[in-house]
Amino acid sequence: MENYNQNLGDLLSLIKYPLVTEKAIKLNDYRQYAFIVDKSLKKPQIKYALEKMFDVTITSIKTSNLPKKTKRVGKSIGTKSFYKKAYIKLKAGESIATLFN
Repeated sequence: MENYNQNLGDLLSLIKYPLVTEKAIKLNDYRQYAFIVDKSLKKPQIKYALEKMFDVTITSIKTSNLPKKTKRVGKSIGTKSFYKKAYIKLKAGESIATLFN
């Protein structure tokens, strides 16, 4: 594949977790899955890491950077750090069944 500055183990550690929300679960019927990834990852790096992790073929990736949010707990006000979502679409006939088992 392409030559990345980080090896595969480093890239896999930057894929944080799959997004399990009602909207993300509905997307699974259309071979689309959502993941929370590190904000420094680019689309080719996300594609490379997820294809190696789940042994699937990814046809498209869409990413979105979500802004910081202010949260209040009692008297103190803090911020929730921003993060990056990655929506991937798999080739027809493939799925990530091990993700939710």
